[in-house]
Amino acid sequence: MKVTFLLFEGFSNLVLSCLLEPIRMLRELYQDEIEWRVVTPTDTPVPSSSNLHLAPNARIEDIEASDLLVVISSNGYRQHPTPENQRLVMQLVRQSQIVVGADAGVWLLASTGLLDEQTVTMHWAIMSEFAETYPHIQVTQEKYVMEGKFWSCGGASTALDLSLAFIKERFGPAKAYMASSMFTSDGTLQRQEERTPTALHTPRKGRVEPVISIMAETIEHPLSLPALAERAHISPRSLNRLFRAELGMSPGQYYQQLRLSNARELSENTDLDLREIAFRCGYADAASLTKAFRRVFGQPIRQYQKTIHPANNRPLFEGSEN
Repeated sequence: MKVTFLLFEGFSNLVLSCLLEPIRMLRELYQDEIEWRVVTPTDTPVPSSSNLHLAPNARIEDIEASDLLVVISSNGYRQHPTPENQRLVMQLVRQSQIVVGADAGVWLLASTGLLDEQTVTMHWAIMSEFAETYPHIQVTQEKYVMEGKFWSCGGASTALDLSLAFIKERFGPAKAYMASSMFTSDGTLQRQEERTPTALHTPRKGRVEPVISIMAETIEHPLSLPALAERAHISPRSLNRLFRAELGMSPGQYYQQLRLSNARELSENTDLDLREIAFRCGYADAASLTKAFRRVFGQPIRQYQKTIHPANNRPLFEGSEN
């Protein structure tokens, strides 16, 4: 899957992060073939709304096709619909399967006529002005819109919701849930206190969350599924039905993914050997961990560690060392 982010001067760092980070996390967790490119209208760095200059990691002329094109505009959105920018957007839209107008990005898209008779949403601060300027476009106050080829969202929180909804639609609910939960896992604190996570809080609370919290608490000493069901005050049959309905997999499969994700995090961020990592993630020995990890992620855990940061995952912000 190829994702292209088109940034205009004054874009919101937070909106970009909320759209990009779940996709990055998805690739790191599951090694799905995902590539993202960040481009700007002039192939040069553009300042964000907080005056941080972001350099593109691709040139416009190198973009041939995108599964997902994300147009982000924030401050200065009224000045962005120039003839040059409109031609650029229409060129990239023709090459893209799905187009997202994020924050005030729908303003530029609307100026091209591409959104005529469409339903869109945007940052709440520009809704009234947008409705007056483009009366032939339906404006909704929904958090995001995912209809047809043109999608839209407002500020940062709705951008995160849209990104996770996209992952759920394209890759399944379990991967979306796992990607969202990783944002609140403080690995540093856990290692300092030598404990596993006590809870996973995600933007979307579901009936599976209390069960997943129990799973997170017992990563080092996994419970049997009957014991897990008893602690969650639910029958094993109902537990299995619940996970399959909400996440599309059995509780055992999700439990294992949670343990393996913790193993991946320990492998990346500590000097623990595989034997110790295996014990901390509920496996009898390093061989058992390696076998399970290879089965789920397609490669040994140490090899995975070496390949999670390919070239196009380099720091985007100039001067960044992280």
